[in-house]
Amino acid sequence: MRLAERRRALERTLAERQSAIERMLSARYAGGGPDALRVALSGDDPAALSRTLHYLGYVSRAAASLIAAHRAGIAELERLALEADAKRERLRAVEQASRADREKILAERRERRRVLERVAGEVRKSRKEIKVLRADEARLARLIERIGRIIVETVPEPGPGRVAFSTLRGRLRLPVRGELIGRFGAPRGAAGSEAKGVFIRAPEGQPVRAIAGGQVVYADWMRGFGNLLIVDHGEAYLSVYANNESLLKQVGDSVALGDAIATTGASGGNEQSGLYFELRHLGRAFDPLRWVKLK
Repeated sequence: MRLAERRRALERTLAERQSAIERMLSARYAGGGPDALRVALSGDDPAALSRTLHYLGYVSRAAASLIAAHRAGIAELERLALEADAKRERLRAVEQASRADREKILAERRERRRVLERVAGEVRKSRKEIKVLRADEARLARLIERIGRIIVETVPEPGPGRVAFSTLRGRLRLPVRGELIGRFGAPRGAAGSEAKGVFIRAPEGQPVRAIAGGQVVYADWMRGFGNLLIVDHGEAYLSVYANNESLLKQVGDSVALGDAIATTGASGGNEQSGLYFELRHLGRAFDPLRWVKLK
């Protein structure tokens, strides 16, 4: 603002000076400029002529001074114009930088909003998966509870060549050859619940074998577990085989140790093929690895 005010004041001063110079020059030329010949031939009083010449010299010097000041003012005005232009350029650069910073901030806000929306979507998806997983676990628990009520009153005594399941602790073998990648009690995804069994990764179509003699009490598809087969081993012990590609036994079939009862797959919705395996007693899951002989 002060630069603009200085420039306007200087422009007014220059205009006044220019007007004064124009009036002075007009008056001077209107009276005619004195020269030596005219003075000699005029016949006027030499003293009066001397005073007139002295006055005209004073006016000429004042005009020269005024013209010099006018030129200096013009130079100052040009300097102020250049300074104003430089200031405008600096302001334009600052404005462009501010605009770039603003665009950057807005872009960061948009990106943050997208991230928050994606995270919120993942949270909603995780919550949905948690509900589904817990519902699947509850469905299996209810099934095993119903099976337990049916068989608890008709527990058969071990027949010839068949030993009590409770005596097999530490002597069992896993039902399929493969890599053990999910252990009992490990967290299951984002659900916060613990795995009730183990997961053995294996190629599709590998035979799943009964860990002991018993009778098939369930053989069907169940959401979350795929093709599911459950064997009753007596004494309220059950073995659970899930995620199978196919089931080779039906409800009511008797099985012996090592019989192929299913084949491995990914029918339970797992990303990898293999077998999900549980052991339960009185409906409660326990760690199968404490009952198997790994080597």
